[in-house]
Amino acid sequence: MNYESTFICSPELSAEKVEELTGKVSKIIESSNGAIKAVQKLGKKRLAYPINKFREGSYVYMELSGNGETVSAMENFFKLNDGVVRFLTVKVEKKKAASKPEPKAAAPEVKQNEPTADQPTLA
Repeated sequence: MNYESTFICSPELSAEKVEELTGKVSKIIESSNGAIKAVQKLGKKRLAYPINKFREGSYVYMELSGNGETVSAMENFFKLNDGVVRFLTVKVEKKKAASKPEPKAAAPEVKQNEPTADQPTLA
C-alpha cells in the first residue's frame, strides 16, 4: 500500500533536529518492512491556527509504501515524540482509468410553431 504522511515539528527545533527526527522516522519505516519513496522538507510555515501555543511549524512531507504495521509504528513514534506538533497519514489509491463517456442522446428537434386553424396568423 502507498501512503502520504505530513508532520509538523515544533518551531523551537533547529534544522538539524528536524533532520534528525526525519532520519528516525525513516529508520522506523524501514525497520517495519516499509520503503520511503520521497521526502520533502517544506520548511517553517505559519499555521492556520495556534497548536500548543505555536503559531508556526516546520513541515515535512513523506511518500512511503508499507503495510498497516508500518503506519502504526510511525504514528506511535509521532505520538510519543514531543517535537512533533501534528501529523496526518493518508492512504493513496491508484486512480481508476477513466472510461469513455457515453454519448448523450440527441435532443429532439424543436419545430417552429406553425399556425393552426384556430390560431391567427400575423401578416
